[in-house]
Amino acid sequence: MSYALKDTFKLFTLSSNPALTNEVVQQLGCELGKSSVKRFSDGEIQVSIEESVRGCEVYVVQSTAQPGNEHVMELLIMLDALKRASAKKINVVIPYYGYARQDRKARSREPITAKLIANLLEAAGATRVVTMDLHAPQIQGFFDIPVDQLLGVPIVADYFKKKQLDDVVVVAPDNGGVMRARRMADELNVPIAFIDKRRPQPNVSEVMNIVGEFEGKNAIIIDDLIDTAGTITSAANALIENGANAVYACCTHPVLSGPAISRIDGSPIKELIVTNTIELPEEKMIDKITTLSVAPLVAEAIHRVHNEVSVSSLFE
Repeated sequence: MSYALKDTFKLFTLSSNPALTNEVVQQLGCELGKSSVKRFSDGEIQVSIEESVRGCEVYVVQSTAQPGNEHVMELLIMLDALKRASAKKINVVIPYYGYARQDRKARSREPITAKLIANLLEAAGATRVVTMDLHAPQIQGFFDIPVDQLLGVPIVADYFKKKQLDDVVVVAPDNGGVMRARRMADELNVPIAFIDKRRPQPNVSEVMNIVGEFEGKNAIIIDDLIDTAGTITSAANALIENGANAVYACCTHPVLSGPAISRIDGSPIKELIVTNTIELPEEKMIDKITTLSVAPLVAEAIHRVHNEVSVSSLFE
């Protein structure tokens, strides 16, 4: 597919997603903007834009994945540089929006980092945000600029349709993921179940009960992100112990920090399907993990925003 792009279109990448950005560039049939990220001797970030962007509609691709603080600062400095270089529009493509898990005050004296990042992006010069599978949909309301949230469910659902599994049930790993599981179940035309769990502290979860029919079925656990893999592996163990035939898992954002890889490798999960919103280093690419590309979806979204065409069909 070839896309019509105006002369004022510019696409840049920073350090977090160069491979994904190159795929998007190939999909769009454009050239990657010339820029570089360097460090001063004390570690401070220096961004250089090596071509004119005056009056241009600019897109910058950058996830705020680990190291999150570095990638956030890179992005903010790039936005400031573009604003000072008189770019007309500055569209930020954030495949993985980090700091999103702190989206409300669950206890006294807690920050709301999802709102803080939104404030920083706007102050730095962003005029639009395109992202994928926010941890909570209401984060869109933290911005006073347009936000397009793309969905990973259709990409993952297409993969499972091709596998043609029998007797499938989609499982939400917690109460908050039921809507996502329902969307996936509707795509596959199968029932859902959900796991009632409690989280006594961050990155620690305990399975309390499994609600729904899953015995003898192939269970697909779906989540927006997998961090330490404690939730997903304890859910898989509970499903197998209580009679599930096999367990598959999927998520949009493979954060996979700390003990995640060893937990997944040692778990009864048959296959973990993720997308490339976060680039996985080679040591995390174990046989159980299958990576799907979001580049066609991101390219289509960029094209529609650029040509002022409705984006809603991509996330409805």
